[in-house]
Amino acid sequence: MTGPLEGFRVIEMGGIGPAPFAGALLGDLGADVVRIDRIAKPGAEPDLPAQFDFYNRNKRSVALDLKQPLAIAAVLKLAAQADALIEGFRPTVMERLGLGPEVCRVANPRLVYARMTGWGQEGPLAQEAGHDINYLALTGALHCLGEADRPPPPPLNLVADLGGGALYLVVGLLSAAMEARRSGQGQNVDVAMIDGVTHLMSAFQAFRQQGSWTRRRADNIVDGGAPFYRTYATKDGKFVAVGAIEPQFYANLLKVVGLNGSELPGQNDRSSWPAMRERFAKIFTERTRDEWVALAMGRDACLAPVLTIDEAPSHPQMKARNVYEAFDGVRHPSPAPRFSRTPSDLHRAPPAPGRDSRGALADWGFPPDEIDALQAMGAMANA
Repeated sequence: MTGPLEGFRVIEMGGIGPAPFAGALLGDLGADVVRIDRIAKPGAEPDLPAQFDFYNRNKRSVALDLKQPLAIAAVLKLAAQADALIEGFRPTVMERLGLGPEVCRVANPRLVYARMTGWGQEGPLAQEAGHDINYLALTGALHCLGEADRPPPPPLNLVADLGGGALYLVVGLLSAAMEARRSGQGQNVDVAMIDGVTHLMSAFQAFRQQGSWTRRRADNIVDGGAPFYRTYATKDGKFVAVGAIEPQFYANLLKVVGLNGSELPGQNDRSSWPAMRERFAKIFTERTRDEWVALAMGRDACLAPVLTIDEAPSHPQMKARNVYEAFDGVRHPSPAPRFSRTPSDLHRAPPAPGRDSRGALADWGFPPDEIDALQAMGAMANA
């Protein structure tokens, strides 16, 4: 393994969504991430074949039956050697298993215990089920998205799960780990997606209180209301995205589309925005997407093609940056961010549950007889 986190040990309790994504990001950065999976039932088919479970890349899987005391003891022994533990269950689940933070820190006082939830560890919704769209709804972020005359659309599960959840978990976990190296004491990191999304909404909360952001969708500067910050259909049924906020870039965009700025309303004259959106929309239907892109190239007009998920890997900029790479027979997003001296890499294909049970436990100091006993008792499976 390479990467700036080489030698950093993480236990991840198997789950779905933001916690596994956070674990994969730490694995990309070089951490030794051991995922604790459930033992699969004989003949059971996985929901997603391991090869395509990108959130589990750069990890090893140990399959344990956490209903057995021997398996719980194994997790505590791993915790004694770990720098951090990640769990994404509802509040108190880990405590009921006998693996709560207080118990784990008896084994390892410097352990960072990172807890991922949507609603948080306390409050009236703490035990309620939810998904990305529900957390976005509660924060006010979802209401800001979409067209004025339509219901707010779900923006994939990028904003709450990954932006407000996984990335805040990684920042919190690494921050607590740095502090633990100074103090010798671990701590809990309580990551709630509603907290993270609300933090991401900081500018819009400020704009609203300052009076420059309205409650109406598609009525503001970066929500599609401004004619210079939205998407437009082109002659071939494709789309371009324009983001010419600054006056100099807006002036360049007007030149690209053939408009004379001196004969138009002011860029920030909100009363003119609906008419200008219609005018831009008509103009963009006169050329194909790629014709507009070629016309704008090199002119700082903040215009880009709206690529499909299949087109994106072939774009020259994406290829120049090697944003994707072939790994384990499929195309993966490359690790990000990038480091000049300790580069990240893809070094382990996503594992089927239990693929690494024996090897990972041995690497973490379990003697062969303990590993044999776990397997003989059915507390561990080795795929």
